Order: sequence, then structure tokens, then C-alpha cells
Amino acid sequence: MRLPVTALAAALALLSVAACSSSGSSSSPSGASPSPSTLVPSASTLVVGEFNPFTGPDAAFGPEMVGGCIPAIQQINAAGGVLGHRMSCVQEDTRGDPADAVPAAQKMMATETSLVGVLGPSSDEALATVPLLNTGHVPMFVDTGQAAFDHTTDAYFWRITPADDVKGYAMALWAHQAGYTRAAAVFGNDAGAQSDVPTLVGAFTRLGGTIVYNKPFALDQSSYRSEVESILAAHPQVIFTEVDPQTGATFLSELQQLHGLLPVIGTEVSLQAPWLKAVNNAIGAGSMAKYFEGMQPYAPPSGPAWQAYNTALLASGSQVPKPGQWSTDPYSMTYYDAVNVMALAMLAAKSTSPAVFDKDVTAVTEPGPGKTVVTSFAAGKAALAAGKQIQYVGAGGPIVFDQWHNSTGAFEAARYQTGNVVLVGSVTAAQIAALSR
Repeated sequence: MRLPVTALAAALALLSVAACSSSGSSSSPSGASPSPSTLVPSASTLVVGEFNPFTGPDAAFGPEMVGGCIPAIQQINAAGGVLGHRMSCVQEDTRGDPADAVPAAQKMMATETSLVGVLGPSSDEALATVPLLNTGHVPMFVDTGQAAFDHTTDAYFWRITPADDVKGYAMALWAHQAGYTRAAAVFGNDAGAQSDVPTLVGAFTRLGGTIVYNKPFALDQSSYRSEVESILAAHPQVIFTEVDPQTGATFLSELQQLHGLLPVIGTEVSLQAPWLKAVNNAIGAGSMAKYFEGMQPYAPPSGPAWQAYNTALLASGSQVPKPGQWSTDPYSMTYYDAVNVMALAMLAAKSTSPAVFDKDVTAVTEPGPGKTVVTSFAAGKAALAAGKQIQYVGAGGPIVFDQWHNSTGAFEAARYQTGNVVLVGSVTAAQIAALSR
């Protein structure tokens, strides 16, 4: 990925700072000792930063994050808060651009004196901001999928959602199972979309397929007629895609007009409400149901943890517009889980200092003999108060971090029918692991 010159300079400066403060490479993320600057005042409201794009091409990421953060803090506050503190969510717009994200991170850390962690950053700005947040002792539950973090040594980096290289395997497997052997890759020229492409191309090729078209799409153009003609000349059977809502609507409507639609397999971005609405309006509900499928991390909308999440979400309408749109969104679910995990880690550590409680993230999530499984903050708080060790299993399922603070799982395929996202199948973690080897 190529960053703008100003962003690249900032990123390199931050990486230099991070290198000076870390202990070097190891088999697990490096630790950091507490410092007075990380201690939260006893009477303060603890702040979770929603550090993602709220404007720009990936503006849908921000509201999706709000759909997880707000329900979590409402439940936490209703259960008495954390060590005498209430919690709140604060939006920090990265605009999906490293040049904007770096000063946004600096401002957030300088002004939010009670900051205990962030949700994000996304792939758009992670390379530039993860080192800065890590150096600042800020736990981050990221939604970046970049493979650059598959073996990170950043102690404050945590990834509950699968990396993009995993997503690429899942998309390739789903297409292969459907019998497709010729595919076009239609991905935006933004960092988040392009991070999906290398593994997708490699995996589809290893499965015997051929990528017949693969050129980054400039976003939000008034027409994609020339791109449509180039794609059609290559004769694909299926289109893999991740573009923003406006681009998806324009591209697919022109494809429909010039030729007729082809089967489309999108990433989880194409299962977000803004994308579904824009494209459905452009090509029609019947075409959506017939030609479109999306792949997203497997997080079935069932079970006690999801019920707790969904109940809190639907009660959050005053702060989360149209909350029901996030009920089955796996990223909203895992943002919710991340806030709960941070809160429970504080209780386990008996400290609201990120430099103290960060190491307890695994203590409240990993399985183990004699542990009490809990599916809500309230249940976890009660169990910890009773002297028990806990394993939090969230709305997004079990969270099992590896030595590099990554937790992954299976993927599910979904269609958009009669205004609802309907699950149609899945790709297992075992299938992905076998292909990745």
C-alpha cells in the first residue's frame, strides 16, 4: 500500500518512536510497564474511543462501530460500572486517511485523559496509527484486516475479527464450492479493500481458478463503463468485490444495463446496511436476491450473549440510529464484545490503568479448567467478585487469542432477500487452515 507523502512521513516517525520504546521481536507481543500518565483519575468517566472513519469512502465503518460500543457501555453502566466509574463512547473520525488519522489519534490521547482503549483502527489507517497507540499504552481492538499484523509484537494490539488474508481464503473457497473457475477482482483503490486482494488471488489460483481481471477501482466515479467493458471482455463467471456503496451501485447498474448481471461475491463491507441499500436501489431487489452473496465472519444471531447484545442494541435507539440494522452485523457484535472484554479485564486487574489491565485481556477470554463461562458484563462482574476465574464468550462467539493477539474463526455466506440478510452457508476454520497451509 502506498501512503500519501505526509502520512508516510508521519508513519515512519511514529514507527521510529515505537521501535525505541519496544523490546524487539519475540514470539509474543511485548509488554509495557505502567506509567503515571496512563492512570485514570478515580472520579472520571472512562472513555472508549471509536477510532474509525465516520466520513469519506468508508464512512459506514463508524456507525457500525457505534452499534457495538453504545449497547456495551449502557449495559456496563446499568451493572454499576467499572471500579466505581461509568463508561462512555467518544467518536474520533479518522476519515479513512492516515494523514487525518495520525493527528486525530494524537488529539484523542492528549485530550481524553480518561481514555482506556479504542475500537479500531481500520485498515485505512492502521499502519500509521497502531505504533502511535501502542507507544501511548492504549489498548486497541482493531478492525484492520492487514496481514502485516498477523505476527505483531505490539502489546496493546488485539484483533477479534479475522485478518484479510483469512477473508481472501473464505471468498475463494466459497466460489470454488460453487464451481466457479474464472473470476474478476473488483476492489477499491483504498488500503482496506486492497489488503483483501493478494490472498484472494493466491487462494483462488491454488484451488484451480483463474483471476481474469484485477485492477484497483477509483472510487465514486460518475461512470465505470470502460471498466465494465474490460471485465466483460475477460469473460469471468463471478465477480469478487469490495467497494463503497456509491461505487458498487454505479458499477453494478452499468453492468446490468450493458450486459446483464453476473454472480457477485462481496466482503463483509457489502453486507453493511448502506451498501445493501444503495445497490438494492440501483439494480432492484430481484437482482440482488439472484446474483449477490457476501462473506462475513461467522457470528450466528443466537445464544445468550447475542440475546444480551441485541436487547441492549434495540434499546439504544436514542443514540444508535435504526439500531436493528446492526443486529446481525458481526463487526458490531465484536465491537460490543471488545468493550466488555476491556471492562472485565479492568475488574480482573483491579485497575483502570491500561498499562496494568492490558495483560488481563487474555485472562478473561481464554478457556481453561475450572473457569466460569460468562456471556455478559454483569455475569462476569459477579463471578469475578466471587473470586472466580472467567471466560467471556461474546456475541461474536468464543475469543481465543494466539501469541500475536489474533483471534479468528469461520466465515458465513449471506444473501439479501426481502430486506433481510439471510445466511446461506459457511466456510469452516478447518477449511481455511488447510488452504492457508
